[in-house]
Amino acid sequence: MPLPTNSPVTFGERAVTAGRERGRLCVGIDPHPHLLAAWGLSADVDGLRTFTMTCVEAFVGTAAMVKPQVAFFERYGSQGFAVLEEALAALRENDCLSLADAKRGDIGSTMAGYAEAWLGENSPLRADAVTVSPYLGVGALSPVFDMAEDTGRGVFVLAATSNPEAKALQSLTVDGRSVAQRVVDELAERNAAVGAQADGNKSMVGALGVVVGATLDTPPKLDQLNGPVLLPGVGAQGATPADVRALTNAAPELGFANVSRAILSRGPKVADLRKAVIETAAEFRD
Repeated sequence: MPLPTNSPVTFGERAVTAGRERGRLCVGIDPHPHLLAAWGLSADVDGLRTFTMTCVEAFVGTAAMVKPQVAFFERYGSQGFAVLEEALAALRENDCLSLADAKRGDIGSTMAGYAEAWLGENSPLRADAVTVSPYLGVGALSPVFDMAEDTGRGVFVLAATSNPEAKALQSLTVDGRSVAQRVVDELAERNAAVGAQADGNKSMVGALGVVVGATLDTPPKLDQLNGPVLLPGVGAQGATPADVRALTNAAPELGFANVSRAILSRGPKVADLRKAVIETAAEFRD
């Protein structure tokens, strides 16, 4: 059912509810060519669709959040996007939160176009949340922030990623704060301002979250964010549940571990994938 404009229920609150019910786990749908081969599938649209819909069947009802990696659909052109549309529709119909990992970022009307594409009520690609890049300025992302807040959907902004190429940029210090910390702080301010406008409820979990690598040695402080945190790097990349707890100790209910390869490698049987999700999610419960 479409959410009403100016919905009082934010994406952050919906994510917290899903995490309590199923464990704070975000599972990726990442149809890498090597995973298609490992599942005995062809590296074409038919293989893509079988892989994707098998994941959807396995993850609904077991994962708090499901994150299709848009690039692996985009590589097949319009046919790939059609598969992604089908997957997002199935996740909606089964009340499973979806996060489109699109990493879009631009200015003005172009950013507004991305907002409509990934969060707009009438878009076939609409998800519950989308990832965006802030490196044209956090303020340039306002169209997608506005869309998220008006529809009850969410945004995850790349703040401190774990790839080595990002460290030099994200750790640069401006006026005593790293670039990554400034991103987090700007989002915290917006979450607080929106909460204050909503019946003065500053404690309401906001729609705006961040992506912070769980393998980072010096992550930004997240204490004031009051929004969801996506933590990639758990499992195959070496981060542990203990690392996730340490990063989100101020508000553990807001931290969602992102695990993809370790779960997808258990396919292609739906029962095996479901078991992997349930076992992994159990590590991210209170």
